Amino acid sequence: MKKLKYISFALIGFLSLTSCENDLDTAPTDQANSVEVFKTAESAETVVNGTWAKFNNDGTTYANIGYSTVLRASDAMGSDVAVLTNKYGFASTYAFTEMVNSTASRPLFIWTMLYSTINNMNNVITRIDGTEGSQEKKNQVKGQAKALRAFCYLNLASFYQFSYLKDKSALTAPIYTEPSTTTTVGKKRASLEEIYTLIKSDLTDADNLLKTYARNNKDKINRAVVNGLLARTYLNTGEWSKASASAKIAREGFPLMASEKYKDGFNDINNAEWIWGHGQTQEQSDASYAFHYLDVSSSGSYYYSFMADPYFKDLFDVNDIRSQLFSWDGQKGREGLLRYAKFKFKPTLIADIVYMRAAEMYLIEAEAEARTGNTSQAVAVLNQLKSARNANIYTGSLSQNALVDAVLIERRKELFGEGFSLSDIIRTQGTVVRKPFVDADGKPIKVQITTPEGTVKTVDGRGHSVLDFPDKSAFTPNSNYYLFSIPQRESENNPNL
Repeated sequence: MKKLKYISFALIGFLSLTSCENDLDTAPTDQANSVEVFKTAESAETVVNGTWAKFNNDGTTYANIGYSTVLRASDAMGSDVAVLTNKYGFASTYAFTEMVNSTASRPLFIWTMLYSTINNMNNVITRIDGTEGSQEKKNQVKGQAKALRAFCYLNLASFYQFSYLKDKSALTAPIYTEPSTTTTVGKKRASLEEIYTLIKSDLTDADNLLKTYARNNKDKINRAVVNGLLARTYLNTGEWSKASASAKIAREGFPLMASEKYKDGFNDINNAEWIWGHGQTQEQSDASYAFHYLDVSSSGSYYYSFMADPYFKDLFDVNDIRSQLFSWDGQKGREGLLRYAKFKFKPTLIADIVYMRAAEMYLIEAEAEARTGNTSQAVAVLNQLKSARNANIYTGSLSQNALVDAVLIERRKELFGEGFSLSDIIRTQGTVVRKPFVDADGKPIKVQITTPEGTVKTVDGRGHSVLDFPDKSAFTPNSNYYLFSIPQRESENNPNL
């Protein structure tokens, strides 16, 4: 494992600049070179490219590498990932003692990452119209900047407050739409309604601005990505018809992968159904560190710790291609844990990071149609996905509640490890569910393993080790333990919060 660079984030008001997508430099906006950066639309695009590189690859520790940190935290705080608490990285996240702690390093890292990105995009959005260049290029740069800004605010809305459908007036996080500097007066927290109004406006603008844009790689934001983000947004705000329509647009041209491709390791941005992701190369592979938590089967994976809850396995049909990825671990010290080999490194120990897939869009469409009462359409869309995974098609109740429950279970099965666990719990006002892996008499359930030497043994199966909140209370809906905390440093620096 190569040595990780330790990077301190630039202060608000600083730009991440790059002459190409792989080399990152930083410069403050009040220096003369910022005039050169925003002289042409082409040079202004380097701000978007550099910010994207920083957003994905910069970090403070091996466990805090770019946006992947948010995704790993979301799954560690959910129901289906049984984190090994003796492994470095996400034990305290899994135990609900970290993200609630305003003095912890991860909340500070995530908050700073999101607002640094927002500020860089504010600079682009404010200045791009005054640059030299074609209108088409200006539209492309502004559209991507508005979409990336909206994506950051969508994360703030998703993790820093309860569901919009619970209370859209709930105060969440400050909104900044103009470039900020170290002397900018901090703003008060905006309501969810205000934040989602900005998100929808930015994404609608981006959809129009990117109409003629054809990207050259899936790291770039195009109309498919924008509509995928709109679908997520409308799902959060309960605008079901709009969610369904946007999801359909987003998945156009992205067919569901062949079932056997599911075994390839979710490591390749060229997968047909990936809509958006972050590619990795041997020269720039910092984001791949996130895979050391997800990959629990490759010998080169170092921090493997995201095991599966044994009860999660029971959700799958035996003929489902996804069920073939489970195996009881026989390695010494890991005996009886349940591996789920969805994620596997490439042979070179790098892996591309997935942010959006067609499968998610099918699930958004199915859920939205079910919630509007259009159950026949919901079943048809849901069964398209289930058939692609060789799973039994849905033939259950057509009641709205039953169908919504079926789609939410399918989301858990399909999107495991992709960062949706906690955000779905918050969105649906659900609750974390973790049970000890024991029988009716309270005794550990036995499982059969095979050791590396080939010996077959029967051992105690192992599941979740954290079964309640830190105060020993039971998991409940709408718990403050689910929310990411605003860092203490931010509260100290901004009394208007």
